[in-house]
Amino acid sequence: MKVAVTGSSGLVGSALVPDLQRRGHDVVRFVRRPTRSADEVRWNPAEGGLDPATLADVDAVVHLASVNVGDRRWTDKHKAAVLSSRIDGTTTISTAMAAAEPRPRVLLSASAVGWYGDCGDRVLTEKDPAGDGLLADVVVRWEAATAAAEDAGVRVVHFRSGLICAPKGGLMGRVLPLFKLGLGSRLGGGEQYWPLISLVDEVSGINFLLDADIHGPVNLTSPEPVTNAEFTQTMRRVLRRPPVPPVPGFALRLVLGSERADQIVLTGQRAVPKVLLDHGFEFEHATAEAILRYTTNRSA
Repeated sequence: MKVAVTGSSGLVGSALVPDLQRRGHDVVRFVRRPTRSADEVRWNPAEGGLDPATLADVDAVVHLASVNVGDRRWTDKHKAAVLSSRIDGTTTISTAMAAAEPRPRVLLSASAVGWYGDCGDRVLTEKDPAGDGLLADVVVRWEAATAAAEDAGVRVVHFRSGLICAPKGGLMGRVLPLFKLGLGSRLGGGEQYWPLISLVDEVSGINFLLDADIHGPVNLTSPEPVTNAEFTQTMRRVLRRPPVPPVPGFALRLVLGSERADQIVLTGQRAVPKVLLDHGFEFEHATAEAILRYTTNRSA
């Protein structure tokens, strides 16, 4: 299968591309800079710049490219960049796929569990409606941007990723150094759910979706989401660190800004991967402890 990948230099893309190649797929990477090799195609998502002819011999597209939500303060400029990077890129890919002759059969388009908003401790499956708040609004518009491909008959999957955990980067890149220093603690009340997934299972899940008879939303999360308090306890146990006092919500709002703290840190989603499980997908790291031992390289 020939697979085109956007966002190939990011956390997921950097792991996905070599995994696809190991599985025997021919991979072409869409890049915004000048191309450096024969397996690269230049595109300009901000201006809708992608020649449909570059997709004529492509079987599937994995669209990952977007601006990171939580890596900086939520200024109006950053919030606009978060939205536009998702809408512009997805619209560009979707429109080019619809116009290609022949067109690719599959579009796996990145999405997020932020779709559900903050639902407390309610278990969330792919059938649950969109929630409220900035992130939910962004994800709704993000997923809607695949309309051109769907209308053209392409099988479209919106994989709603949870908090991706890898030995380097992602969530663990921010919290692991603190826990190693003995400073990691519960955030706010700790009741907010964190739907974790290991990078290994994220990549395996995307590969599974390339061939599975699945379309529409798919939660790419581990089967057992945990609260922030449970995450903290598990991390301390894995790293053998003593408990420390929690970080109060007001302090997080002061440091991160109220909107960013409330949308990303102090709320969460108890999302479960019902579609994947119903179709027989098997997780390598199904629990929070397995995920954290994988990311910290600590055996049981």
